[in-house]
Amino acid sequence: MRTTRALAVSAVAVAALGVAAPAASAWTDPSGLSASPSVIPRGGQLTISVTGTKCQTNSTATSDAFGTVNLVNKGGEQAGADATVHSDAAPGAHDITVNCQGATLTRPAAFTVIHGGVRGGLGGSSETGATSTDMAIGGALVASALIGGGVFWMRRRAEGRA
Repeated sequence: MRTTRALAVSAVAVAALGVAAPAASAWTDPSGLSASPSVIPRGGQLTISVTGTKCQTNSTATSDAFGTVNLVNKGGEQAGADATVHSDAAPGAHDITVNCQGATLTRPAAFTVIHGGVRGGLGGSSETGATSTDMAIGGALVASALIGGGVFWMRRRAEGRA
């Protein structure tokens, strides 16, 4: 019974592999598509890289976030382009489709557009600094820590004398 079931599962796996193999070989050129950075603000510069011999001439990359750009030969089987994301591009994931002499390759959700720039610096701090409320809360926490530490130290010292 177990042997029959194992044979049936193996036969189905081999059949699925046989059906998928011709479809996989059809996508050999272009074979790779990437975008860097993967998260970009509106108006940012996106670098597109494509691997494939057909992409060396007369090739384009298209997305609803940046329109259509021409790919340039980068040497070997590499082609690429720099694209500027539209300032009114919709936030969220965007696809890129390359057309290399009639052969197309689409990478779904190749990059993500965010509404504004990434806040960097000291933990996303702002230029305005701390408000008076922030300062009062911080001061109260420091004062309570000092008082609590002092009480703890005095009690430990008194225990040592007994």
